[in-house]
Amino acid sequence: MVKHVILWNLKEEYSDEEKQSIKKGIREGLEGLKGKIPGLIDIRVNTEPLASSNCDVMLDSSFEDEEALKTYSKHPAHLEVANGKVRPHTASRTCMDYKV
Repeated sequence: MVKHVILWNLKEEYSDEEKQSIKKGIREGLEGLKGKIPGLIDIRVNTEPLASSNCDVMLDSSFEDEEALKTYSKHPAHLEVANGKVRPHTASRTCMDYKV
């Protein structure tokens, strides 16, 4: 199994209300991919970090293997969410992929 974890910070130009709406869209979009992409075992998005955190959104996903992660990264359903709900609103991205 392969884990794919991403941390994002939203652009600072957004108001708190806009950030909440954007976070909701990211969570619904990414979690909505479950069952649509071969090899994707689980996908969860956390949008409510504790005050001690230094990021706004976390993606925690699991894949059968590295090939499944590659398939996910190029899958049209994933690209639609990434290009429509995530990338336009994020200022930074940190990613870690690892085998479990």
